[in-house]
Amino acid sequence: MREIVVFSGSAHRPLARSICDSLGVALSSVELSRFSNDCLQAQLQANCRQRDVYIVQPLVPPTQEHLMELLLMVDAAKGASAAQITAVMPHYAYARSDKKDASRVSLGGRLVADLLVTAGVSRVLTMTLHAPQVHGFFSVPVDHLTALGVLAEHYRDQDLTDAVVVSPDLGNAKTATHFSRLLGLPVAAGSKQRLADDRVVIDAIVGDVEGRRAIVLDDEIATGGSIVELLDKLAELGCTGASVACTHGLFVGKAVDRLRHHPMITEVVTTDTVPAPSDWPELQVRSVAELFAEAISRVHAGESVSSLFDGVDPTLGPPQPKLPFGD
Repeated sequence: MREIVVFSGSAHRPLARSICDSLGVALSSVELSRFSNDCLQAQLQANCRQRDVYIVQPLVPPTQEHLMELLLMVDAAKGASAAQITAVMPHYAYARSDKKDASRVSLGGRLVADLLVTAGVSRVLTMTLHAPQVHGFFSVPVDHLTALGVLAEHYRDQDLTDAVVVSPDLGNAKTATHFSRLLGLPVAAGSKQRLADDRVVIDAIVGDVEGRRAIVLDDEIATGGSIVELLDKLAELGCTGASVACTHGLFVGKAVDRLRHHPMITEVVTTDTVPAPSDWPELQVRSVAELFAEAISRVHAGESVSSLFDGVDPTLGPPQPKLPFGD
C-alpha cells in the first residue's frame, strides 16, 4: 500500500478515514480555500508523483460545491504527475439525470462524467448507480460496487417468517429480486408514476403482501415521498409493517419527519455512502468502508473487483431467468 495516496474533500471525511483505516494507510491532507471572488482552490498536501491516487468524494448536498472540489483535486493530482487518479464516488448524484424525458433537457449524468475525465480521472469507483446505463457515460473504466450483501447481513439474524422484499417500482425489481434470493424471500414491486421530483403515485402492487411484513428496498431515498406512497398502498393491501432499506440515505427535505415516526415503519437501514442525518439516532447505518477498501486494494494490485460479489450479485454470474413482471 506504500504507493497508494488517499485524499478526501469535505463531502464525507469520516468515510474516507474509515476506508484508510481498513487499507492501513494515512488519509492525506487537502487544503481547500476560497478566494475573495468565491472561487475554490484545492492544494494536495502529499506527494503524488507516480503514485496511485484515490480521491474520496460522494456527490452529496451541496452537490455542486462538492463536485467542484472533486474536479479541482483531480486537476491538482494530474498536475502533480500522479500515475493514476481514481475518483471514489460512493454516491454519484447525477446518475438520476440519465435520459431525455422532456424536450431540450440536459443529460447531467453524461456531462459530469465528461468533466471528470477531462479533469484527469483515469478510473471511477462508485456504488449502486441509479441507472445501469450511466456506467456507459464514462470513457474510462468504472468499478460499480453493490451494497446488497452489506444490507442482507443486517437481516440474516432476524426472524423473516412471513417477510417479503418489496421494490418501490418495477425498474428496481431486478435488484430487489437479487436481494430476495440472498434472504430466501418472495418479492413484490410497486407500479409507480413520477409526477414531479418529490411527487409520485403508486397505483398497484405486483405480488402477494397481505399478512406479510415488508422489507422495502430502494437504491436511494431523498425526500421519502415514494416510500410513504408505497407504504400507504401496502397498508391498504393488508401488509402488517415494514423495514425500509436503501444504499444511499440522503434524507433531505421532510424525509426524516416523514419516516422516523411513520406507523408502518419498524426500522430504517442505510449505508454510510453519504453522511447520516445527525437528528436521527435510531437510524441503522451499515458501513461500506471495508468494501471500498478491498476494491481499492484490488484495483491497485490489478486483481478482479467483480469477484468481490460472487454469490451476492447474480448479474456477475450465469444468466438469470426473467422476472414474472419483466426487467
